[in-house]
Amino acid sequence: MLQINQICVLFISFLTFDRRLSCHLFPCILAPNMADDNIHYTLGTIKEAAAQLWQRVQHYRIIAFNGDMGAGKTTFIHALCEHIGVTDNVSSPTYALINEYHFPQKAGGTGIIYHMDWYRLKDAEEAVNAGIEDCLLQQNAICFVEWPDIAVQLLPHPYAWADINILSPTEREMSIKFI
Repeated sequence: MLQINQICVLFISFLTFDRRLSCHLFPCILAPNMADDNIHYTLGTIKEAAAQLWQRVQHYRIIAFNGDMGAGKTTFIHALCEHIGVTDNVSSPTYALINEYHFPQKAGGTGIIYHMDWYRLKDAEEAVNAGIEDCLLQQNAICFVEWPDIAVQLLPHPYAWADINILSPTEREMSIKFI
């Protein structure tokens, strides 16, 4: 007799759809199997670190970047966008709250990244009023969120959480969790 996990794996193996969508529809299958991870890097190795992170999180639509002021969240997102192939100017959305970037998708067409900075927001209600929830719920968009702890309850599951810790003026450690 097949167990429920075997049935789910069989069911998923017969379906052909974007894995990011499968993460959203079937988080019980993909999210718990992802092990938490750490990436050490410096400004000189940030491009390699961005490639490592993307390898781990590319099937998640939402990636939250948490860290102290000056930890390098925007700098890391810039390197990540460069790795993905964003052609737009990547900059801090601190005052705009949301920047929209475009990148070429492997299957053709153009993908959208919403780069959000929630630092200036007071709470989830202000985030909703600013239209942030609309971006988070767009199924065909990837969202990079800085300062996610201000309205963490708005993040749809599953998502990746990256804590950037300052080890020294030149070294960082990123702890990645899959929620």
